[in-house]
Amino acid sequence: MKQINAVITGVGGYVPDYILTNDEISRIVDTTDEWIMGRIGIKERRILNEEGLGTSYMARKAVKQLMQRTQSNPDDIDLVIVATTTPDYRLPSTASILCERVGLKNAFAFDMQAVCSGFLYALETGANFIRSGKYKKVIIVGADKMSSVIDYTDRATCPIFADGAAAFLLEPTTDHLGVIDSVLRTDGKGLPFLHMKAGGSVCSPSYFTVDNHMHYLHQEGRTVFKYAVANMSDACESIIERNQLTKDEIDWVVPHQANQRIISAVAQRLDVPLEKVMINIEHYGNTSAGTLPLCIWDFENKLKKGDNLIFTAFGAGFAWGAVYVKWGYDGKTNNAC
Repeated sequence: MKQINAVITGVGGYVPDYILTNDEISRIVDTTDEWIMGRIGIKERRILNEEGLGTSYMARKAVKQLMQRTQSNPDDIDLVIVATTTPDYRLPSTASILCERVGLKNAFAFDMQAVCSGFLYALETGANFIRSGKYKKVIIVGADKMSSVIDYTDRATCPIFADGAAAFLLEPTTDHLGVIDSVLRTDGKGLPFLHMKAGGSVCSPSYFTVDNHMHYLHQEGRTVFKYAVANMSDACESIIERNQLTKDEIDWVVPHQANQRIISAVAQRLDVPLEKVMINIEHYGNTSAGTLPLCIWDFENKLKKGDNLIFTAFGAGFAWGAVYVKWGYDGKTNNAC
């Protein structure tokens, strides 16, 4: 019997309508378009600013588009994994809300929290459920409303983060396609450099934590930059070596859209030209778990069956890694359905 693997058979995405530009940010904090573009590489970002809408709303939009494009029956979906750091509620899971809103009555669902590496972890997790032979259709979602945890008086973080969601459908295949290999790592020493001080069980919400802005993301950019470049590059190199790939055989590198300088530094260390690197940070910013699938959503038309893709990400935890995917369909053909 041939070995079962998980192949990506479709993608759907969603970004909010409201565009927060650098000019608008420069009227909120002491910064400029030139500084943001030079240091981060972001021109604009999408923000979900409608009252009462959270991460599940964007996830629902992305999954509905995915199911329409793949002509999927809601009753056939076995599992939903939502990678997010900004759930609608502490409980229940955002995945459970998503299932109810989309009408996925036969699926079990859960959230996965690995911050900016969340979708990378979810991709490997979803693939393993497919490989078990018990599950035929698995939806994985990367979705974050990062604007809900950003202090817009902090010029170090507010230009970086944004909101968005995208989703993949995974299905079984016996062809040499799909999620081929992964290198995933975690190192808790990153806690001081990228975290949210309050809101968890160590420091519960209180008047003090709210008054002192402790429910917003804290990041020490220089340290995160150094670790991100080194670890993303090392993980990609491990994938390349383990799978005996040459640089010419890599069709696309799909990096987490954290910072244009990080993306460029990783590409340089891998000796991969930027023409082979998916980059959309200029228009979408850093949507945390949403960045990797949103890249595919943006670049789907350029993908061909059999293309070699290396996904890589780095985030709080520290959590990072790389996943090798052999693409399963011609993007232009799939978009036509």
